[in-house]
Amino acid sequence: MMRTVFCSDEHAPERRLTEFNAFQVSSSYPMRVTSDDPGRFHLVARMLDLAGVSLLRVRSSSVDVLRTPQLIRAHDPEVLSVVLAMRGRIVLSQAGRQTVLGARSLGLYDSGQPFDLRIVADAEAATLVFAHVQRALLVPLPHTERLLAAPLTGKAGVGALLAQFLVASTTDGGYGQTDVPWLREIAADLVNGLVAHHLDADPRRSTRLSAIETYVRRHLDDPGLSPRSIAAAHHISVSTLHRMFQPNGITLAAWIRRQRLERTRLDLGDTALHLMTIHRVAARWGFKDHATFTRAFRAAYGLPPSEYRRRVLGRPNRSRSARDPVEPGAGRR
Repeated sequence: MMRTVFCSDEHAPERRLTEFNAFQVSSSYPMRVTSDDPGRFHLVARMLDLAGVSLLRVRSSSVDVLRTPQLIRAHDPEVLSVVLAMRGRIVLSQAGRQTVLGARSLGLYDSGQPFDLRIVADAEAATLVFAHVQRALLVPLPHTERLLAAPLTGKAGVGALLAQFLVASTTDGGYGQTDVPWLREIAADLVNGLVAHHLDADPRRSTRLSAIETYVRRHLDDPGLSPRSIAAAHHISVSTLHRMFQPNGITLAAWIRRQRLERTRLDLGDTALHLMTIHRVAARWGFKDHATFTRAFRAAYGLPPSEYRRRVLGRPNRSRSARDPVEPGAGRR
């Protein structure tokens, strides 16, 4: 499951920083990388892709990683990122704050805002673990921005649990494809818990809301999923359920739709599912009507699902067969 996504040793010493910068700028999370000593730059990055959550373990010399407004405009993966310093130090700047993270310290930063993440290696190298969690998987708690570039401990409480998970999950441990949904939920729940803890959010509300959201994620494929069925499963009234979502600034129905759309987006970009029709992809995540799904997908991502799949997978437009649903408005000017 863990795979190497970049190894500087595969390039000539004088090309290593240039190659990594090009790799990073062209990625789905564009950043620019600089170094005061490019001739001695070295970096190895290994990733565990959990479809909506990416975990990376990085061993690096001292470098400066920048996310600029221009790169944000180029592409925003809409993730909340957590970095754990295992060896060396990190100087993290975002939202008008700067913090220095030492060993077993955690830092939060947001892909939608500019940041500067400076890695300071010791005599050998710095070792870091990153978790990039799509916002759609997180509880939208208010005032999360207060925690950006703030020092958070990874030595006690929820922070220690998250740190242990990040270290253990990025050590080759024989995980299989069937483990992905559970690992993704654990990662999202621990990041949610870290944020809720430091915002001093109501733990009872956060725990119950987290349980409800976990239930919803596990039943997204059920077309009958509704506020009434969710409330009944948790022994609360429908009105109480709706009130629980009010502080998040999003209705329950909108949150469910966002989750379903995100699952379809991930499936449409999955090479292992490229033979599955778009209609089946939508149906497996609870969308009963293809036209409704297409309109919602276009509104959320700016493209109809067929065009999104072609762009992500890099497949040429092929003639439609009888099995391929036609996008509403296709062929009209």
